[in-house]
This record gives sequence, C-alpha cells and structure tokens, in this order.
Amino acid sequence: MSLLNTIKFITDHPLNRGHKLSSIIRFTKWQVGSRLVPGTIVYDWVNGSKFLVKTGETGLTGNIYTGLHEFPDMGFLLHFLRAEDLFIDIGANVGSYTILACSAVGARGVAFEPVPSTYKRLVENMRLNHLDEKVKCINKGVGAEQGTIAFTSDSDTTNHALASGEQCDNKVTVEVTSLDTALHAECPSLIKIDVEGFETPVLEGAQETLKNHTLNAVIMELNGSGARYGFDESQILDLMLSHGFRTYSYNPFNRTLINLEGKNLNSGNTLFIRHKSFVEDRLKVASKVTVYGRQF
Repeated sequence: MSLLNTIKFITDHPLNRGHKLSSIIRFTKWQVGSRLVPGTIVYDWVNGSKFLVKTGETGLTGNIYTGLHEFPDMGFLLHFLRAEDLFIDIGANVGSYTILACSAVGARGVAFEPVPSTYKRLVENMRLNHLDEKVKCINKGVGAEQGTIAFTSDSDTTNHALASGEQCDNKVTVEVTSLDTALHAECPSLIKIDVEGFETPVLEGAQETLKNHTLNAVIMELNGSGARYGFDESQILDLMLSHGFRTYSYNPFNRTLINLEGKNLNSGNTLFIRHKSFVEDRLKVASKVTVYGRQF
C-alpha cells in the first residue's frame, strides 16, 4: 500500500473520523520511533490485552494506527463472543483476532498458523497475554485432509499455499490437517478464516463442524484469491447457504447486522451468520468497548 493510500485508510477509518489529526500523529510517531529504536515493542491494546509489534508487520501496525484494523469484523467479535465460547482462528498470522477473542473477551481459542516464523510470533503474543492455558496454537495449515503443502514464508499477512506452477524463492513445506480432525468433535461459536484463497479446502475439511449448530458465525476473507487455485467463490456462498448461514456486514457503533446479497464488496471479509435472532440478542447486551477514546 502506498503512503498516500495508507494515510487515506487511516484518516477514513471509522474510529478515526473526527480525530484525523490524532491518527496522523500516531502514524508519524510509530514511523519515527520504530526507526530510532528498532526491534520489537509491547503495545497496549483493548481491555488490557497487548501485542508484540515491529516495523513492517502490516496487520499489527494497522491496529496501532486505527485501534482496530478491521473494525466491523473485530467489533463483531468483541460484541458477540463470551468467555464460555470457543473461538477458532484459521490463518491466525501473529494473532490479532485471537488476542481480542481470548484476552480482551476471555474466550478459549485454537489458532492455526502454518508458517514457522509467523507461528513463533503467534506463540509469543499468546504468552505475552498469559493465554497458554486458554489458547492452543497449532503450527499447521488447514485443508480438506491430512498431508503437506508448500507455503510462501516471506509475505507477511498474505502468505499462502502455493498454487500449481507458482514459483517462490522462500517457500516452506508445512503439515496440513482438516478442521474436523483437529477439533475432535468440539465445536466453536465463531470461526475466522483468512487463508488467501484456500477457503474451499478448509470448508471441505470442516463439514461436521459446519453441521453443528453451536457454530453461529464465521468471518471469512473472500477477496478473489481462490482463482489462483481454480476455486469459485460462488460455490462457497452456496455451501454456507446450505448450512443455514446468510451473509452480513456489521456496524459496531449501532450494533446492527446489515443484510448482504452475496459476499461483502466493501471489505475483504464477509460475515456469515446462522441463528440471526440469537446473535442479535448477544450483540445488544454486550459490554461496551473503548478504543482510543471512542466507545461502542
């Protein structure tokens, strides 16, 4: 993302509207400070949670600039989840969503991250938040079945399974498990899937989990990347529909689910909801969250 696009993203972010100058000051302080004192720092986040961050980690630095990088989806997680819930993070990267779910909210979690170097950072963030007993970190990819697959390893938040014929100088071979196998019949309340186009095999290996009506919501990135593997996103929408899920976006300020026809065209993520009335009841009574002085 270019500098101008980054600044536009920051100043247009819902949590920065009306506070544009403060957001630019935060951005500038990070850009200068991270160069004067290079290395990893501890950043205080939501509800006493923390994360380790260093320059170049786009997802985490996005949280510094905006409070919540992916505001609608992170806001939904914070309002929907409860301490008794199980949260699954597929493609966890360094753990932003798992930190929110399991530190800021207090839920239990299972986080899958296949790239070894990124997995190490994920584990460090869980330990920083004293989540060793609450979160199980698994250094595997998630797919249709057990096996191995080649992954990129130097693309930060866009690391992905290599497609047939795709070349990469820094690739790693990782183990893959199906979600149904990994969960041993335990079912989550919320799943986040961010696998850069590999959603179809993930869902193929999660059929029993999808059938279980304990699962009420899925946050899934659908940005067209599946085309690199020959996957059709319309089939994902049909599959989720067959399991009783409908597509929505979320407004954390007024706590409303906004009905969509198909995937979310304004964001990389689409929110799939089953049992809408149950979910809405939870959203209405959730505790308020304060981020950079904004309460929602």
